[in-house]
Amino acid sequence: MTLNEHSLQALSWRKLYLSRAKLKATSRTSALLSGFAMVAMVEVQLEGDHDYPEGLLTAFSACTTILVAVHLFALMISTCILPNLEAVSNVHNLNSVNESPHEKMHCYIELAWAFSTVIGTLLFLTEVVLLCWVKFLPLKKKKDDDSGTISAGEAAAIASTSIMVPFGLVFIVFAVHFYRTLVSHKTDRQIRELEELSNITRLQDQLDHRSDALEVI
Repeated sequence: MTLNEHSLQALSWRKLYLSRAKLKATSRTSALLSGFAMVAMVEVQLEGDHDYPEGLLTAFSACTTILVAVHLFALMISTCILPNLEAVSNVHNLNSVNESPHEKMHCYIELAWAFSTVIGTLLFLTEVVLLCWVKFLPLKKKKDDDSGTISAGEAAAIASTSIMVPFGLVFIVFAVHFYRTLVSHKTDRQIRELEELSNITRLQDQLDHRSDALEVI
């Protein structure tokens, strides 16, 4: 095996381990968050005598459904691809990496990763806010309180929204910054790897020329 082929195999093995780690994190995160969303939908108790805003209930139902669907889709991709990567990574043979489907399934792996960590997390934050409104909104003011202030339930819901909205913005800024930093790191690493491959190829050509010259002599 030439130095060039050895470097390409080492790069492929790194991609395999990275894809496997992403799918493992995706499966754990999606199972946890989708389970929480289902429990929240089942366990929430609606007050029959309270007139809920129609938009609130619709938004809560739609957000929960989309949240579960997104995480289950990511979980399905992880469940289908991860066993194939595990089977290859457990074989102690350098050439076995060529049998792994992580190169062809790269777009699906990235899609599952984005669904679970970005879209799914944003939906989860929205789910928490809507759940607070559904849970606390029925709490009414005391009968002897005739002031124009809002009820304790509305205050609790507004407080949770005021906390979660800035946190959601911070999460979006961090996600964008992390993605840009990761892309920049991958670009720099690929440039270095291309330079190393170029140096290895040039060294291999020099060795071939020397061997040819020795054979002529």
